Amino acid sequence: MAEDLKKMYRTIMDDHFPPNMEISFVDQDKRQTLFYEKVSWVIDEVQKGLRYGENPGQEAALYRLVNGNLVLGDSQTIQPGQYLASDIELLQSGKHPGKTNLTDADNSLNILRYFVDKPTVVIVKHNNPCGVARADTLEEAYIKANIADRVAAFGGCITLNRAVDKATAEAITNQYAEVVVAPDFEEGVMAVFEQKKNLRVIRIGNIDRLQSFVGQRCVEFKSLIDGGHIVQWSFVPTTLTPADLRVAETEYKGKSYRVDREPTDKENDNLLFGWLVESGITSNSVIYVKDEVTVGIGTGEQDRVGVAEIARDKAYRKLADRYCFEAHGIPYNDLQDDDKKKEIDARVTAEKGGLIGAAMVSDAFFPFRDGIEVGLGEGITSVIQPGGSGNDYQSIEACNEVGATMVYTGQRSFKH
Repeated sequence: MAEDLKKMYRTIMDDHFPPNMEISFVDQDKRQTLFYEKVSWVIDEVQKGLRYGENPGQEAALYRLVNGNLVLGDSQTIQPGQYLASDIELLQSGKHPGKTNLTDADNSLNILRYFVDKPTVVIVKHNNPCGVARADTLEEAYIKANIADRVAAFGGCITLNRAVDKATAEAITNQYAEVVVAPDFEEGVMAVFEQKKNLRVIRIGNIDRLQSFVGQRCVEFKSLIDGGHIVQWSFVPTTLTPADLRVAETEYKGKSYRVDREPTDKENDNLLFGWLVESGITSNSVIYVKDEVTVGIGTGEQDRVGVAEIARDKAYRKLADRYCFEAHGIPYNDLQDDDKKKEIDARVTAEKGGLIGAAMVSDAFFPFRDGIEVGLGEGITSVIQPGGSGNDYQSIEACNEVGATMVYTGQRSFKH
């Protein structure tokens, strides 16, 4: 029985999706059609498309846009031929990619397109980032992104915005990953990756021009259980620079409220970094960022206090695991020595999970001060959120009581 379960994940599905697909938008005699063709790869002399869909047993197909254009109002779709995840180059496959491998790669690029001026690494697991970091070198960025949540990064998709060098490749092979995506790979790197036979190594040359995708839209489809569809334009963040941020202020019952201080340059860097990472995270979400590295990520919750607490608790757990792994070479959960555990716990508690001086990032406004107080209680010094709650004054007062600053984006960042 156990062997049958393992075989389920190795099986390559036959799919019955046709080689071409057309999507038409019709307004009386005006028809706009997008033309797609199915993507497949030859691996071990077998030509197949996606391995399977969301789960084994679900047929799936990948289609790339090859022709057509869609204009709705003042917006139009990305033009054909500007391929990213829909036309990957498999340098090493191990096995055919599945749907989640590609959606993980796609969402990492969704985040990475905003960070082109500095080596940046995004590690995604099940369509949500578990670690994002920027640094002076690619190897350092990878190490920081991985250690931010080493446990969740296990079996994830690692996407890098620079050609992978040998030192970074060797660091990657020290852990288990499903997919590595980069614009290129330097000499000797593929020989390093060959040690991991099931690792999918993907080259996407257009990563080098990711910045050109900022502000571009595509059409998103949400299928309903009855076969219906909700169609929407993809989300486009408009808060991209410090000039786009608004210092938190509001009026309530005739009284004006404003945070007492503006963010420092370093705080602005963390706030903007976190806000753009946030654009690739499933709502309802709160994250914490420090030194342009994610510290704690809370995703997909029903209430804002709860998700702030989850992100906080993860920051504590991940820091404890990091210190344990660095000191003893084993996960925190495997440490049996009570004295060593107490030593790590005391250090993490004193550092408040690494949250002292961090930025708190929320994809929607805080309806009351209780959500923002979760971060303030751990020593965060800056907050970024859309603003717009009738009770914004409460959050402003909470920040002023501890000397923290807060800015508004004026834009929600919900993603489902």
